[in-house]
Amino acid sequence: MFGRKGRKPAVIQTLIGADTRIEGDLHFKKGCHVDGQVNGSVLSGADPDAYLSVSESGRVMGSVKVPRLGLSGRVEGDVYVSERAELGPTARVVGNVHYNLIEIAAGAEINGKLIHESAPKPAPARKALQQDSPAAGKGAPRVKAEPAEIKTKVAEQTT
Repeated sequence: MFGRKGRKPAVIQTLIGADTRIEGDLHFKKGCHVDGQVNGSVLSGADPDAYLSVSESGRVMGSVKVPRLGLSGRVEGDVYVSERAELGPTARVVGNVHYNLIEIAAGAEINGKLIHESAPKPAPARKALQQDSPAAGKGAPRVKAEPAEIKTKVAEQTT
C-alpha cells in the first residue's frame, strides 16, 4: 500500500468485484482483495501469510481477522490484525482495532479503540534442575533427573 517494506505482498487469489455483494462469512487463504461488499466476517484461517486489501469502494460489515491488512475502504466491526495493519487516507473503521504493528495515514478515521496486542511468543523450553545445580537454591524446585533405561536387542553371531 504505502511504504511497504520487508515481506513481499501475498498473491491475490480471491477478488470480490465492485458490483459483488457477499452475504455470510468470507474465509480465504493467501491474498484477498475486496472492491465490493461483504456482509459478514472476513477471516484468513490459519494462514500466517494471508493478506487482505480493501479498496476505497470496498466495504466489510462484520469483523476482520487477518495477519496483514491494507485498508482504504470501510469496515463496520472489530478488526484483529496479528502482524501489520496499514490504514490509508480514505480508511474508515467503526469498531475496535486490535493490532501488533499499525501504520495510519493522515485522513484515516477510527471510531473505536486502538488496542495494541503483542505477537504471541513461544513458551521457553523447561529444563529440569539438578539437585546439585547452583540454580537449585532456596525456593527453587528440587528435581533430580535419572538416566532413562535403554533396551536394545543384540543379534547373536554364530561362527
